[in-house]
Amino acid sequence: MAAYDVHHAKVFGRCEPKTGIVPFMALVAQVMATEPYASAKRVFWIVDNGSSHRGKKAIDRLNKAFPNAVMVHTPVHASWTNQIEIFFSIVQRKVVRPNDFTDLTQVRNRLRAFEDRYNATAQPFQWKFTTSDLDDLLARLDRHTPADRQEESSFAPAA
Repeated sequence: MAAYDVHHAKVFGRCEPKTGIVPFMALVAQVMATEPYASAKRVFWIVDNGSSHRGKKAIDRLNKAFPNAVMVHTPVHASWTNQIEIFFSIVQRKVVRPNDFTDLTQVRNRLRAFEDRYNATAQPFQWKFTTSDLDDLLARLDRHTPADRQEESSFAPAA
């Protein structure tokens, strides 16, 4: 399990025997006990719709335990928009393949070593596409009429 601070490119990992509400809340407690999260006005937890953090009960449970925590769910089937999922993809490719472990201790040790290396070297992602860029793109798209788009995509067979 892991949480990811996008502003600092920091990973908080936990190795648990299984997933569920208790392990998820342990991860949250691990993060929320440290600064700057413990004293922050708000800490947003972006989560998918996994069973350990799905729905209003999960939101209420998180808010009761940590009043400054705000749970935000990604759209169903869009967990890939959550940056921790990108980290998990890296872990899958760089850490757990090949799956040549003889026991869970080896898995835990390799994951911990990767987390330490990642936290020592990672930098926050600097977005270059601004809201002004988006406005410009939308304005360019609006200049094309539906007829223009149809004409551009039409296929004229050779005579």
